[in-house]
Amino acid sequence: MNPQPIDRTRIESFIKELSEAELRYLNRLIVERLKLITQEKSTRALSRFNLDESVRFFDHEGHVKTGRIMKLNKKTASILTTDGQHWKVSASLLQSAEDR
Repeated sequence: MNPQPIDRTRIESFIKELSEAELRYLNRLIVERLKLITQEKSTRALSRFNLDESVRFFDHEGHVKTGRIMKLNKKTASILTTDGQHWKVSASLLQSAEDR
């Protein structure tokens, strides 16, 4: 889908004319659309991985953790690390352990 160029001035003028109720409705539509886009990105990122696949990621302190995917959730993968810890990690932070 190739959208037409956006005329931001027209959009701003349109928004300025809306009532509070119309703005709240528009806001709800925008938030729903953003959630859908985020979910699509997450699903696409998770589709790169399989159950029991060996992966690695960096923890909050910057240390590399390696483990296996135990479950693929909606937004995260449940990982069992080689040191026995359980982590829920965003797919965007995971790398295949074989990619070095």
